Amino acid sequence: MADAWRPGLVALDIDGTVVDHEGRLPAEVREAVQRVLAADVPVVLSTGRAWHSTLPVFTALGLTEGPSVCSNGAVTVAYPPQQIVKAVTFDPRNVISRVREYSPQTLIAVEEIGRGFRLTEPFPDGDLTGEIIVEDVEQLMARPVTRVIMRDPDGSDEDFIALAEHLGFHGCTYFIGWSAWLDIAPEGVNKATALAEVAAGLGVDRADVLALGDGRNDIEMLRWAGRGVAVGDAPPEVREAADHVTGRFADGGTVDELTRWF
Repeated sequence: MADAWRPGLVALDIDGTVVDHEGRLPAEVREAVQRVLAADVPVVLSTGRAWHSTLPVFTALGLTEGPSVCSNGAVTVAYPPQQIVKAVTFDPRNVISRVREYSPQTLIAVEEIGRGFRLTEPFPDGDLTGEIIVEDVEQLMARPVTRVIMRDPDGSDEDFIALAEHLGFHGCTYFIGWSAWLDIAPEGVNKATALAEVAAGLGVDRADVLALGDGRNDIEMLRWAGRGVAVGDAPPEVREAADHVTGRFADGGTVDELTRWF
């Protein structure tokens, strides 16, 4: 990449990229983000988190306005004031029915935008935030949703990769989390599709977007961006999708990449 290149927009995954997997935000990351903002370059959070759990990070980073890409691209939110710019939904019945038949021990939840989650039984403590509404499976499948979340506390990400491949999941897109966690999104929806619309709205060409992430749900975003950077902790397939691999998060990899430009 030519030395003259400079990001016109910075897209940041949250977990493992901005905060650690305990939710801690290093002061150095906040300071680096503030340097981006001081250069009048927009920072867009692009995350698998729901908006209600994205907002505390938005605030902690010192962001004051602008769009955020949430729920792996299914939801775009402008703030402040809070406005759902776009929400893409799908019918969850087929997915939920097939998972329950094949893997009945799997925990299942669906997102309620801006509020929390509906689920048939509790997830492990700390997995889900916001309002938790317990329903039976028929209620869970009764109306369109932005995503279905599946969790097996006793399984591994390899187990869920096998589950996804076995079921095929036609008509939707799936993302494997950093643990035994599977997000099912509407077909053709991911962080890249949402960021493309956000960048266009801000008048920024994709070639001028710097994107950082560490998860399998970041692959499309890293490939789409003009410069896609994987944090060093990322799985091999994520690193392979990136233009560059920075250091591990704990070693300041996110800060190093931002400091390169700002």
